[in-house]
Amino acid sequence: MSKTTPKKSTQSRSSKRFILASGSPRRIELLRNAGITAEVCPPDVDETVKPGEKPSALVKRLARSKARAIQKGQLQQKTGAVILAADTIVVAPDGTTILGKPRNQSEAFRMLTMIAGETHLVLTGYCILRQDRQGHVVEWTRVVKTKVEMRALSAKQIKDYIATEEPADKAGSYAAQGIGMGLIRKISGSYTNVVGLPLAEVMDDLAEEFGFHP
Repeated sequence: MSKTTPKKSTQSRSSKRFILASGSPRRIELLRNAGITAEVCPPDVDETVKPGEKPSALVKRLARSKARAIQKGQLQQKTGAVILAADTIVVAPDGTTILGKPRNQSEAFRMLTMIAGETHLVLTGYCILRQDRQGHVVEWTRVVKTKVEMRALSAKQIKDYIATEEPADKAGSYAAQGIGMGLIRKISGSYTNVVGLPLAEVMDDLAEEFGFHP
């Protein structure tokens, strides 16, 4: 984790807007379940992986870029808003190959075959940023890792799952909160991290570093 700030925020929650720099329905729902109603502002950020970039460095960079894009593009006025941005990726059992959203059913089949019966990592990098009314920017970033052990799956089981269309827009081609939960044998670490946002860690950092208590 990393932080760039001269001191902790002491503003009360009532004086803050809370903005989620993401259009993910799953992140919106997780925050809502935690008692946070966020303004949703999806950022326009290039998510291309840089040559040789490690998974943890990638999610941290993208989360920071998304938060800063909203801060610079839509919040140039000094509002004191708290911005939360995140990026979640699935890393194949080899520990280096990043499994993004499948472009087609063949790619989904390849990804699911790769992780079936194996243990892989889910990484979420998140950035919390606040620009106070004096223009000072406080920024906090963290990467949370979760191990996911998948059941062994036959080709037919994988094809049947793909036929549900659930894998179509999911990193790694599965959804831990949907039908795909039946593919998972064991989760070591944060379950909500696999869904898209490590909620306990985010809530701790909002409270401890930004004085935000929903």
